[in-house]
Amino acid sequence: MEWVRAFHIIFMVTWFAGLFYLPRLFVYHAMSDDKTSQDRFKIMERKLYYGIMTPGMVLTLLSGAWLLSTVWSAYSADLWLHLKLFLVLLLVIYHFYCGRLYQAFKHDINLHGHTFYRWLNEIPVLGLIAIIIFVVVKPF
Repeated sequence: MEWVRAFHIIFMVTWFAGLFYLPRLFVYHAMSDDKTSQDRFKIMERKLYYGIMTPGMVLTLLSGAWLLSTVWSAYSADLWLHLKLFLVLLLVIYHFYCGRLYQAFKHDINLHGHTFYRWLNEIPVLGLIAIIIFVVVKPF
């Protein structure tokens, strides 16, 4: 089971790298005003979202479900686990929201400025901090 845990952490780091970087690309994309830069950002965003983020999310969720199946009876009544799972659900929603934003950029219909994306970029940081505290400290 330690191998599954190790790969779960690796996949999670991969997913979070994308969750941190894609909104940062959106910041730069929203600030760009030449077609060459915009086309370059579209390629980078597509490769990041479909090539790194989405596989990272799927593998994180699959390995996490595997781990959860082995400890559910021990921790199913603990509040920290339910809070962690709720935050993971929110991150999955955030992931797909970023996908919608990518689609808007892809079709040149972005509705937000760079400041919006700077703030959006902070959301996964809060999730990561809370999830790690719940898993390591188990405060509830």
